[in-house]
Amino acid sequence: MNTTSTRRSGHVVVIGGGIAGLTAALRLTGAGLRVTVLEADGRVGGKLRAGEIAGAPTDLGAEALFARQPEAVQLARAVGLADRLQPAATTATSLWSRGELRQMPAGHLMGVPGDLEALAASGVLSAAGLARTAEDLVLPPTAVGDDIAIGSYVAQRFGREVVDRLVEPLLGLYAGGADRVSTGAVLPQLLEAARKHASLLEAVGELRRAAAARTSRSAGPLFMGVDGGVGLLADAVACKVRAAGGSFLVNRPARGLARSAAGWEVRTDDRVLAADAVVLATPARAAATLLAPHAPGAAAELSQVEYASIALVTTAFSRADLTALPAGSGFLVPPVDGRTITTATFSGNKWRWISDAAPDLFVLRTSIGDGQLHRDDADLVTASLRDLSDATGLTAKPVAGEVTRWTDGLPQYTVGHPARIERIRRSIADLPGIAVCGAVYDGIGIPSCIAGAQRAAEEILAALTVPAG
Repeated sequence: MNTTSTRRSGHVVVIGGGIAGLTAALRLTGAGLRVTVLEADGRVGGKLRAGEIAGAPTDLGAEALFARQPEAVQLARAVGLADRLQPAATTATSLWSRGELRQMPAGHLMGVPGDLEALAASGVLSAAGLARTAEDLVLPPTAVGDDIAIGSYVAQRFGREVVDRLVEPLLGLYAGGADRVSTGAVLPQLLEAARKHASLLEAVGELRRAAAARTSRSAGPLFMGVDGGVGLLADAVACKVRAAGGSFLVNRPARGLARSAAGWEVRTDDRVLAADAVVLATPARAAATLLAPHAPGAAAELSQVEYASIALVTTAFSRADLTALPAGSGFLVPPVDGRTITTATFSGNKWRWISDAAPDLFVLRTSIGDGQLHRDDADLVTASLRDLSDATGLTAKPVAGEVTRWTDGLPQYTVGHPARIERIRRSIADLPGIAVCGAVYDGIGIPSCIAGAQRAAEEILAALTVPAG
């Protein structure tokens, strides 16, 4: 007798225990499937890592959830962290440019200006740079095609100074440089608006007005943190997965993926796991190795994805040693100025939960990019403190300092990235029971990784849905 009802069955192996893999595992175990998560590292969570410094809780990885994209906040609530969510106490960010901390100009879109008056008031650009920016209003349209590098496009319209002093520091996660970053991947809305406007200033202004209208209709914080650290989100998701019957194998990199009569076999150093379906939530190179025998086109594309590394220097100061606290949430540093640090976050100002937990300490952290990571930890701490002193006048000695290195942690969305991801997805579409997710496909931010993982889990559920009867 036929019926329209369905049932789902099977064992799914999720390869990769970062937030994308954890999210996929949560959805799959919630649907009643048996799930095993393989993680090459000794811990799950990927770039979400809660820790402490001098007894003060802090994040040693990602430290904020972009709240205007709802997936991360929704996930936090779903795994029992609703009472721990906290908005950022301040989001006031400066630019340390040309030797001074300067106001971040209003009306920009990831550093691309849309308001000449606000740009002039900020003092970020020289008089010559401001005059060159204004030329955008009379220049002929720029052909953008299917994709174009953000830096190249902005330089054509506004001149080089805008790229160096605004766009480059705002593109911090895309550490490969503005002249290589894909507008279509990072700012697709700008690409679309640019096709309708001869002036880039007018295009950005339109986008900013639309964003302001949306914000007024759905008031809420821009960023949310988690009391105890955003890293607790990964821990909470993992706990939910275990409670639903999922299991974790850490220090177990997947070494091979093979077809079997029942589906797939995943080989590690010490065992072979039979699986009805597999979610690949790994960095691009690991996914390329596993897919090479089955989807060589996808593997070739994935092997071309570049990565950048970053170091975080977290320091804690005795508040009694500080003559004055730095204001705001921190500052960004244009690489053109040749400093060691690329950002500074005044965590003790930004997150109330840190100052509540350690009222006698002031915690801050700096980011340091690829070109400096050959230096040892002590040297990075010293260089970070030197830059902080030059920028803010900070002269106190920290009571503790820690360096966290995220090697090859940031996939780079170079020109043509959206088309590359489309080709990858087409290449694996014919592989039954295989889905991919993670920062390389869906966006570097936490909400984007979560959204991509949820889509991947739904693909697996659809593949494993069979008629009941």
